[in-house]
Formats: sequence, structure tokens, C-alpha cells
Amino acid sequence: MDWTPIKKPSEIVEERITRSILKGEFPANANLPAERQLAEMLGITRPTLREALQRLSRDGWVEIRQGKPTRVCDLWRDGNLQILGAIAKDVEDLPQDFIPNLLQIRVLLAPAYTRQALESAPSQVADFMAAYLDLPDDAEIFSRRDWALHHQLTVLSGNPIYTLILNGFKDMYLMMAPHYFSAASAREHSRNFYQGVLRAAQAGDGEAAEALTRQVMQESLHFWQRTIEP
Repeated sequence: MDWTPIKKPSEIVEERITRSILKGEFPANANLPAERQLAEMLGITRPTLREALQRLSRDGWVEIRQGKPTRVCDLWRDGNLQILGAIAKDVEDLPQDFIPNLLQIRVLLAPAYTRQALESAPSQVADFMAAYLDLPDDAEIFSRRDWALHHQLTVLSGNPIYTLILNGFKDMYLMMAPHYFSAASAREHSRNFYQGVLRAAQAGDGEAAEALTRQVMQESLHFWQRTIEP
């Protein structure tokens, strides 16, 4: 039996409008069509549209102005983590440079949570990393295990905000990572990283793990830009 919840009409409308915003059909700071016109365009009732617009306004996609047209917000100036997570789930319509920009953020965050994980729980990190010594040479397996590693490091860091941020990009990561790990050099690069983290954990050397992670994240960004992007 399929227990997937059935979406309400307003939720479907909400997704259609957000996709149109991401595609640029409703550009930043532009006004949405009048309520009656937009409802007709979407084939819905005006109450259903109002319900969708209220949620979009709450989440920062649009600004409802009394007596004036509803304005599309500038997501890159006025958006929040909820919008960022929504953008990440729409892999087919990712803005240009989204992934490189995201990888640049990882260069900043990953070294910090890796060091904190080793300082908080070195033996747990070492035990977890031991299973990474003999990974099958398969892009899908590397993708799942690499995600699991970074998730575990955020958990062991003791700062749950790292985990919440990372979780917001799980779907996108697991969809895009196989492209990255399809290259044998990328898999070998990560294999060396896993071994280095294991050695640092066994030595209880958080500083070494931080430096290694920063170097590897920077190299991964450059690799993506050279070989994955069109």
C-alpha cells in the first residue's frame, strides 16, 4: 500500500509558482499577475491561490502587499535556509554557479566540523572510518558512503546546526555525487582523504584533520569546475 500523502491543491500550486520563480518566469522584484488572472492561468480557485500565496509569503518567496500586486522577492538578497533547501531539491533548474558556490561553503564548514568531531569523539571517528579502507570501486557506493561520512562528522561535532544545514542538501548531493565519483581519480582522491582522516583520528589530531579536510574540499571544488561542469 502506498502511504505517500496526497498533496493539497494549494501545495501543488505552491510548487508550480516556486518553479516558475526559479526558472525566471516570475523574475525577482516583478509583480505576479492579478489574483483573478493568476488563478485562471493555474486553473484553480482564488481561495486555493490565496492559501498558496500565504505560504509562499511566509517562506520568503513573495511579498503580499495590501492594495498592491504581490511582488516576487529577490531570493539571493531576501531568502533564507528554507528557500536554499527548496532550491537544492530542484536539481533540474539549479541557478548557474549554484553547485560551485555551495562547494565553497563546504570548504568553510567541513574543516570546522571535522576538527570538532575529532576533538569530541576521536575513537568514534576512527571506528567509523575503519570501514572506509576497503570501499568497492563504485561511484554509487562512494556517493552514499561519502554522504554518510560527512553526516556522521557533523553529528559527532556536537553542533546540530551543521547537521541541519547538511541535511538540507541530501537529495541534491546523492543525485549529483555519482557524476563526481564516476571519475576514478575522484574516487582515489576521496580514498586518500578517508585514510588521512582515519590516521588523524587515531592520533587524536584535530588540527591535522582540519587542514587535510580544507585541502581536499578545495581540490574537490577545483576538480568539479574542471571536469564536471560543461
